[in-house]
Amino acid sequence: MSYYFLDRKDPRVDVLFQGLENMERMIAVMENLPRSVFHGERFLTDEELSKILRVSRRTLQDYRTLGVIPYYLVQGKALYKESDIQKILEDAYKRCKEDMRWV
Repeated sequence: MSYYFLDRKDPRVDVLFQGLENMERMIAVMENLPRSVFHGERFLTDEELSKILRVSRRTLQDYRTLGVIPYYLVQGKALYKESDIQKILEDAYKRCKEDMRWV
């Protein structure tokens, strides 16, 4: 069995860090968007969230079906609590950071 250790010069490390930086930018964009507030919570529409995450609305539908992201249906319209989405992104970011102890 051969062992291959990744170091900072490996191009895959750069790709991983670019992904993490993109997540940080997405979180920053979400923080700066003006939203109407309901009981202190901001809600995003399908269209808004798909633009922020840079995924299609169909992908968001798949995420809802698979239970990846929590949502609320109001008169047939899917709404996403901004704090829930931020928590999901931050948790994913933390998991990536923890898994990269070798960097």
